Amino acid sequence: MARDGDVPTIFNPKRVRTPSVIITSEEVAESVQGGDGERERPNGPPTPLSPRAPLTPQTSVSSAPPLTTQPSLQQAYSESAGSSQDEERQLRDKKCPRSCCSKVAKKMYYGLCVTTTVFASWVTVTHCIKYMYHQKYPHTDSSLSSTESPINNNYTSRIRTHHYYNAPFFTAWFCTNWLIFFYPLYLIIMLIHNKCKSANAIVADAFTDFKEKGFTFARFLSRCGLFCLLWVVTIYMYTYALKILLSTDVVALFATNVSCVYLLSWVILHEQFVGVRIVAAILCDTGIALLAYMDGITGSSTLGGVVLAACAAAGFAIFKVLFRKVMGDVSTGQRALFFSILGVVNATLLWPVCLALYLTGSEQLPAHRMPWLPLLLASVALLVFHLVFQFGNLMTYNVFVSLGLITAVPVSAALDVVLYGVEFEGMKLAGIILIAVGFFLVMFPDNWPDYIMRLLRWSRRRQRGADGAGRSRDAVDYRTGYIRSHLRSPSGRVR
Repeated sequence: MARDGDVPTIFNPKRVRTPSVIITSEEVAESVQGGDGERERPNGPPTPLSPRAPLTPQTSVSSAPPLTTQPSLQQAYSESAGSSQDEERQLRDKKCPRSCCSKVAKKMYYGLCVTTTVFASWVTVTHCIKYMYHQKYPHTDSSLSSTESPINNNYTSRIRTHHYYNAPFFTAWFCTNWLIFFYPLYLIIMLIHNKCKSANAIVADAFTDFKEKGFTFARFLSRCGLFCLLWVVTIYMYTYALKILLSTDVVALFATNVSCVYLLSWVILHEQFVGVRIVAAILCDTGIALLAYMDGITGSSTLGGVVLAACAAAGFAIFKVLFRKVMGDVSTGQRALFFSILGVVNATLLWPVCLALYLTGSEQLPAHRMPWLPLLLASVALLVFHLVFQFGNLMTYNVFVSLGLITAVPVSAALDVVLYGVEFEGMKLAGIILIAVGFFLVMFPDNWPDYIMRLLRWSRRRQRGADGAGRSRDAVDYRTGYIRSHLRSPSGRVR
């Protein structure tokens, strides 16, 4: 029987047998210098004229290292490479220490910051505009008032001299102008974050992407003009509703835009149908109806204010869905550039409308004491709100961005109670609660039944574990496979 080392290579073709005898160059030279004896073959047997010692691996290492030394060299090389990588990793950890939080935890923390920023900025915008409507702005010089003016000019006094602020379109136009800073702020952040790219390269990339999508200059400006008109009308309806309703009512009504976004996405963008979101839309509509009739129908302007606020929510939803439909999937740079151009179009094309409304007396501005501070604060807060609302999903989950809208409702309610002494009861409270419930139902994921089933299975498994903790396992009849089944008898037959 052949030994393991004598197995023919045909059964193991990849196996390479190391030679048992290796001839070195020194031994060949000695055999040549032998002279008298006949020259032997390199692999021939030794002769008496050329005696040699038995060859061992130690004697042959000097000239021809055996094949068995190659894996050791590779192993040594891999160990040295691994040690160098460990040293580089240690140096990197010293320079940039690892965070103690995982990626999911970081997103959760960023989400809380984004939610706080969204509701704080939105509450600031709403209450600053509401403050401008209710604050009285007396003239610095009482001799120039309309009642004591020596020159009786009713037209001039009706237009130029007012004690209250009543200019919703001017407010919407002025706040929209601040969207011009969208792209400059984005450009500054990108230059700080990515120092290898220049500003010209970043701007060129945004315009190049629009050209690749088939947008010409005229087509792009026309789309920006249509979106600008929709945007300004939406902000105008929101600011006009604040003149009639409380801040909390308007904020709650504006939060219904999430249900409008889902309905429009389902119809226009053909997104997945989720039944619970239809229920959420019905609850939001019921809450709107309760707020519309909370002060009655006759002798009250509440119904008009509720309609304006609901239309503002619908307009914002139409803006979001149409932007996705018309512009498609855009990058952050393209989105920032679009909003900046929208602000430029608003500033250059819609100022004659503000002037016409002021000259005709449709809007009233306290010319002697303009409320610039609350107006500037509202504009900056609106810019921050839209910056975080548009780009917050880059840092965290999108649900945290949307939660800022509904979180603004209790914060605004607390401010209304403190500042104006408002009491929330009856139909007003019921409408706000229904809108909040509908908002949270819209936030349910598409596969929400799977999560509920997992929760039920986990609770059942935990209950079974608690019940059977002190009991032994049921005996199994291996003859019939009976394990206390209600469907089979002890004999194994189906009942």
